[in-house]
Amino acid sequence: MNRPKLLYFVTEDWYFCSHRLPLALAAQDAGYDVAVVTHVNEHGEIIRQAGIRLIPFNLSRRGMNLVSELAMFGQLIKLYNNERPDLVHHVAMKPVLYGSLAARLAGVPRVVNALAGLGYIFTSDQWRARFLRPFIRNAFRGLLNSSRSRLILQNDDDRAMFIDKGIILSDERIRLIRGSGVDSAVFLPMPETKGIPLVMLASRMLWDKGIKEFVEAAKQIRDRGIEVRFVLVGDTDPHNPSAIPNEQLIAWHKEGVIEWWGRHDDMPSVFEQSHIVCLPSYREGLPKVLLEAASCSRPIVTTDTPGCREVVRHEENGLLVPVRSTIALTNALQLLIENPELRKKMGAKGREIAVSKFAVEKIVAETLAVYRELIG
Repeated sequence: MNRPKLLYFVTEDWYFCSHRLPLALAAQDAGYDVAVVTHVNEHGEIIRQAGIRLIPFNLSRRGMNLVSELAMFGQLIKLYNNERPDLVHHVAMKPVLYGSLAARLAGVPRVVNALAGLGYIFTSDQWRARFLRPFIRNAFRGLLNSSRSRLILQNDDDRAMFIDKGIILSDERIRLIRGSGVDSAVFLPMPETKGIPLVMLASRMLWDKGIKEFVEAAKQIRDRGIEVRFVLVGDTDPHNPSAIPNEQLIAWHKEGVIEWWGRHDDMPSVFEQSHIVCLPSYREGLPKVLLEAASCSRPIVTTDTPGCREVVRHEENGLLVPVRSTIALTNALQLLIENPELRKKMGAKGREIAVSKFAVEKIVAETLAVYRELIG
């Protein structure tokens, strides 16, 4: 009996490695013939060494040139026709849109679409986002309601939005799977290092991650005479409309307001150096960095917004503050900076929550169940 062929379509190889590799390996073990379609950069060899077939594909995440977009879409249809997968799993906004239409035209029988948050189109007030929003909603409505497809969302707010706006016509098409999970054997609890407290924000360097508020809070904490370090960890993302320019990050670093460490792949060692993890994001799916921080027993300060509040229970494993409120963020951070025993208590609770609710094994099992539901 032939193994069912499963294709993952993801924009970037690094994202596949950090968020979907354990799932793909588990799918292989479950008997699927697995391949990943993605833009290949420095993480391609990791995927190959894991024994997963790699199909290079260049998808411009911000591309708006009609000719090049049509050419790329035609290549995707051809790829699906050549591969003839039994199931495709699309991850993120553009793969979901383009991949779902290509799958329909190529006769792919089963589709799983995963959205890790609603992203720039649904959260930004910029004119481009407002202009595109109704078109994206209508496209989703036309593409995501097949009986042979399922939409995976990461939080209750996103599910409610898709139902309330009439984008998904039946709740039976939606599966709620909370994030991509955390490997609690890799992200181990660890004691704080001695020295000046370090507040860390790890993400792509985007305005909608709340980085402006983080920097302003750093200035206010410094003005209050509190000795503390504020650190940004992560790379710029020039393809994202919300990207913070390199020049701005360098200027903050030179000014001494924050330290910008750039991208780090060894996140457990980064968490080991931190005392508090902060993510004042405007909206998320379910942020993996907060799961990892909790698993490492780090207290969290984040916003009371979809995705973030799924991870943090206010005053148990961290503190929730209003979106875009610099003063609330500053006060919450000061409370934890000045209370090491409270940090320790919240960190221990975070580890408990991460292991019980967000273990990668649990998330993988729930996703494989969606595959079985469609494959039969």
